[in-house]
Amino acid sequence: MSMNKLAVVALGGNALLRGNQIGTIDEQEQNTFDTLENLVYLIKEGYDIVIGHGNGPQVGNILMRNDAGEHMYQIPQMPLDVCVADSQGGIGYMIERMLRNVLKKHNIQKEVVTLVTCVQVDKDDPAFMDPQKRVGKIYTKEEADKLAADKGWEFKEEVKAHGGWRRVVPSPKPISIMNENVVEALVRQGNIVIAAGGGGVPVYFDEKGDVRPSEAVIDKDLASSLLAARIKADEFYILTDVPYVYINYKKPNEKKLEFLSKADADKYMAEGQFAKGSMAPKIGACLQFIEKGGKKSVITEATKLEDRSYGTKITMEYED
Repeated sequence: MSMNKLAVVALGGNALLRGNQIGTIDEQEQNTFDTLENLVYLIKEGYDIVIGHGNGPQVGNILMRNDAGEHMYQIPQMPLDVCVADSQGGIGYMIERMLRNVLKKHNIQKEVVTLVTCVQVDKDDPAFMDPQKRVGKIYTKEEADKLAADKGWEFKEEVKAHGGWRRVVPSPKPISIMNENVVEALVRQGNIVIAAGGGGVPVYFDEKGDVRPSEAVIDKDLASSLLAARIKADEFYILTDVPYVYINYKKPNEKKLEFLSKADADKYMAEGQFAKGSMAPKIGACLQFIEKGGKKSVITEATKLEDRSYGTKITMEYED
């Protein structure tokens, strides 16, 4: 069994698809290859690695194909949990294949394995009473009303883009990672494991103990953070599109944060320094890892990973 340091790395959506791109497979493969090049540094430093990833644009596209298939060809729509699993498999395959090519380029001998991962949620999580996560395409008010009546979906009005209405689903907190022992065993044997993609497929246990699907999505950073804690990782990384976390962001008194203690991170969260739709969930995921025994969380931009002077490092106390 490997005694190397263990890191869980959560790839942000921009790692696979840039905001100004339409999402062709060529674009996504090149983005993925370029992002994974930055992980070579950790591998050469002797880290064992688990990779998590987002799936927002991809699962949205799957839902749109669902919709088109039903209307044009009477193909039954698949539920959200199947769409999440579909995206996990497709994205995981792409990451695995690109990573094998990166490893070959650098003459690194390692096996890579992708696991479609179920993540347990509480069926009574308050998020089920207040769906907020937008998924899928934008509809007109008439289309949204009909879908709400036919399928029981919930919609919220879009305030961005060109308006319209979009389906919203719950985003419950992850409470356990199924197959976490398998993930830990594989990575401790020196394999690179891709797991809990897109936050994992949300499931719960019914009164009989059977695994049941949940029409929800899970925050991928929270799921990756929980997985990191459960497999006793040393470090947790969130790769995003900025090299640091900031307070007073885009204001005259903007300040980058290179080091954060848990106490200060909690204080800034309480002050509302971090936007709910972007940085706040990432800080929350990093704090969850630290609170559950992790040594260090890092939020940084992928290309800055090797330069340790970049990135916001979050620890229980300030580093020496």
